Amino acid sequence: MRSAYLAITPYFSGMAEKKRKEQKKKNKSNTWLYVAFSFFVLIGFAVFSVFGPNTGELNNGEDFYIHTGWNYEQVKTALTKGGYVSNWFSFNLLAGQAKLPEHVHAGKYRIRKGMSNYNMVRMLRSGRQAPVRLVINKVRTKRDFASLVSNSLEADSAQILALLSDADYLSQFGLDTNTALCGIMPDSYDFFWNVNADKVFRKLVRNYLRFWDAGRKAKAKEHGVTPNEAIIIASIVDEETNMAEDKPKVASVYLNRVAKGMKLQADPTVKYAIGDFTIKRVTGKMLEYASLYNTYMYAGIPPGPICTPAVSSIEAVLQAPQTTYLYFCAKEDFSGYSNFATTFDDQLKNARAYQKALDARGIH
Repeated sequence: MRSAYLAITPYFSGMAEKKRKEQKKKNKSNTWLYVAFSFFVLIGFAVFSVFGPNTGELNNGEDFYIHTGWNYEQVKTALTKGGYVSNWFSFNLLAGQAKLPEHVHAGKYRIRKGMSNYNMVRMLRSGRQAPVRLVINKVRTKRDFASLVSNSLEADSAQILALLSDADYLSQFGLDTNTALCGIMPDSYDFFWNVNADKVFRKLVRNYLRFWDAGRKAKAKEHGVTPNEAIIIASIVDEETNMAEDKPKVASVYLNRVAKGMKLQADPTVKYAIGDFTIKRVTGKMLEYASLYNTYMYAGIPPGPICTPAVSSIEAVLQAPQTTYLYFCAKEDFSGYSNFATTFDDQLKNARAYQKALDARGIH
């Protein structure tokens, strides 16, 4: 029996050793599986942190502004206040790796809902801005223009006003402090938000200089006016009527008056001189307002435009027909059109009809 036991013992010992080795191998395999699983989980988390969505509760897209001179801490503060970033740990980690804190670019950036850290950091790091479209329609004063620009761009209104009041600066464009607004043509212009006042004005002036090609300059000369004088007359035409059909005839009236040395006697210039554009009816007392823009008091073309006229109004001056008209008056039917006259007697008849219509409507 003893010999049989001794013979069997090595067999069972071998089996046990085999099982221990298999278990050890299995444990080692499980460990590697766990490590591999953990590794891929970490990789997945890292990938998700970089490329997964990390914006706050935004709408479809919101604009984010970085002001000139800001550092990374100020950028973070603005992003936090606006709720642009959901997880700051992952954002900061990637921002540091991309060296965003050392490369902050001022501008306007469009942050879309669901944007990833990678896309946000890449956009801010590269300074890839969303352009701003500045639409200029009718602007009546330098202050209005400065306000329009500063409400859309970073350029400060005080800086813009300073440029428009700098005779030396304006002279390089053939403008002066009175004609500065002549260089601003109503149109749509694309800018980066952080553009400065000088670059804004230079871009607008380029459009003005392109407009005044040799052909248009020649037409202005035929009418006995300079390009800027044509714009000034056009600004009065623009304020007098919205009717495309009447604009050339209104322009002819003022050109005829200029040629004869007559006072323009344009009501819109009185409103401009007073600074009240809500006036519906110019009265005798208003005509006494002392200003070079009061064309009832002073003869000739005013020193500057009373608005930035539409291109159609400028073209109306350049294409003005040869007429004998020296007067015009709004039609009494309030259609927006005007009655034109060559003699003062005819003008009085037209004016009385219009004044009677105003009285009937209680407009004073």
